[in-house]
Amino acid sequence: MSLSIKVKVKKLSEKVGSLFPLPFYASPGAAGMDICACLDEPLAVRPLERVQVPTGIAVKIPPGVVGLLFPRSGNAWRLGMTLSNAVGVIDSDYTGEIRVLLTNLDPDRPFLIEPGQRIAQLVFVPVFRAELETVEELEETDRGSGGFGSTGR
Repeated sequence: MSLSIKVKVKKLSEKVGSLFPLPFYASPGAAGMDICACLDEPLAVRPLERVQVPTGIAVKIPPGVVGLLFPRSGNAWRLGMTLSNAVGVIDSDYTGEIRVLLTNLDPDRPFLIEPGQRIAQLVFVPVFRAELETVEELEETDRGSGGFGSTGR
């Protein structure tokens, strides 16, 4: 069973919806909507370079929900393309253009981003706002303060 929410989307470019698709789910079981590059011409990304790629859209996400941008696994594997900020966070009160921060992790080869290429995926997730409570001690657990690698490989 899938949950659904209404997200308003504003086209900021006439290319969106005609030359390039609106964000879409590529398969019935996809958790993320593919987001496309809204470019006039191909963009070469040099080794280890970071770029901002426009999408030509803005969204209005309902309160209590966040949009999370993730890399597309195929692009990461084939091209070394990843998001510069690991995961992009689109807050419900941000209504500007979605721009995807990409980095070329390949130290030797540039890659080309084509106009309309799928460059990221957008997942909508509920948000919990924490109310912090200062305490003198925390409840003990078996793990305790064991950190990096403490639970095995």
